[in-house]
Amino acid sequence: MTITDRNSNKAKSYTIKRIALAVSLASAALFSSQALAQAEVSDDEKPQASEIVKNTESDIKLNPDITVENLDEIYREMATNTIWENTPQPADFYNSPFQVSIFSDANGEDSDRLWSQTNSIFAYGFGVIGLIALLPEDISNWDKEEGIFSKWSDNVKGGPVWDRDTGMLNLIGHPYFGGVYYQVARKSGYRQWDAFMYATIMSTFYWEYGIEAFAEVPSIQDLVITPVLGWAYGEWAYNTEMDIREEGGAVWGSDMLGSTALFFLDPVDSMSVGINNLFGKEIIKAGTGFVSFNEIPYGDTGQTDTQINFNVSLQLGDGGSYSQKSYKRSSHKRDPIDTGIIGVSYGVGNVTLDDLWGVDGGTTTEYSLGLYFTRQFSSRLTYSKGKLTNNVSAADDNYENYSLDSQFYFNAENDIRPYLTAGFGETLWRREIDTKRFQVNAGVGAHYKINNNFALQLDWRFYHSTNANTSDHNTSLRLIYLLGNGER
Repeated sequence: MTITDRNSNKAKSYTIKRIALAVSLASAALFSSQALAQAEVSDDEKPQASEIVKNTESDIKLNPDITVENLDEIYREMATNTIWENTPQPADFYNSPFQVSIFSDANGEDSDRLWSQTNSIFAYGFGVIGLIALLPEDISNWDKEEGIFSKWSDNVKGGPVWDRDTGMLNLIGHPYFGGVYYQVARKSGYRQWDAFMYATIMSTFYWEYGIEAFAEVPSIQDLVITPVLGWAYGEWAYNTEMDIREEGGAVWGSDMLGSTALFFLDPVDSMSVGINNLFGKEIIKAGTGFVSFNEIPYGDTGQTDTQINFNVSLQLGDGGSYSQKSYKRSSHKRDPIDTGIIGVSYGVGNVTLDDLWGVDGGTTTEYSLGLYFTRQFSSRLTYSKGKLTNNVSAADDNYENYSLDSQFYFNAENDIRPYLTAGFGETLWRREIDTKRFQVNAGVGAHYKINNNFALQLDWRFYHSTNANTSDHNTSLRLIYLLGNGER
């Protein structure tokens, strides 16, 4: 295959991905912003006060009679379907903090709204795939002879792989994407952990192994970054918007600063509210916007252009009466699971390689992103990279190692905690997929807690590849940062 052929295939993949991403994200974000609006429907259906006062005094009955026995039942506290923190929970609910309730509504969540939006997102997303399949090949860049489902099957079987998307897409686009799904569940009354689980399910099966798999092989980074950083972004956006609106749309007493902040949080929805306020009618029911970044190849020598797209999606209202939503958020936060369990790290390492690689060891840069579930257990995606000297050519070879690891800590209540680590992953050379080799790893380390948000870790890990028959080891020192309030 020539460079031109590779660039052509890459361009096709980007075209398909761009179309699917734009429409799918727009529809997903649209339903996310609809979540709060739908909660108002029940209010519109309530009888007006003028109708109630028509009842005469003789029409008023207490049925059933209020007694000591039924007092608690009649005046029971009703749960809201909008904000988890405002819902009364059993005293022992958080004894199992990682229980998953996303498939039920036993705790006051609005599962009907959540699954209605989910069904609509799937319908819109896969409807887009069907639409692309009907377009001429010169527009869709899909090979009709190969077949779209054959392409999807090949991509699913070929993954997941370590992708080469830009940092803007991986660290901005995908967290936003995950945050959209996160808020669909969060605004339907689910707690943070359940909203994260929903974002994980949607980003994995609907997007990575669904829509995007029609365009490219599923990505290892995306499977982790999208839901994990989407949780962080989604919760921040959710609370920031609610705080501003709860204060009447003002920031530091300034309506202008408040409007500016809301605009940058969600530009199109902010404009929609302004238009509705201007006319006093629901001209626009919901809307959202997002920015996407793509590297578009051109020419015969591998050049690329960075393309920036601003995408807008609006849902028109029926022109009926309009009133702004009121917001009231509880400060009650008993849930032990929040964004504080998300941890990122940066560090340095030294890798010693098996002689069979024909490459000298050397210094590596270490990164990780994961969840520090408790003081005793964590799991993370770890990535190491370096430029190491090839013994034959004397040139520098690009070395990469990525693995999914878990850690078990001892002396969990102390600041210094020894731990065991184990995981599996791959070693990759020269950024070429054909050179990847599966490896398992195990090791020991020490964790030092600096404060609730920062910690240092020093560890030694042994790597073994059965198919390459190699044994390597890596020593690394990393600084860990826990988001939010950090460790509890």
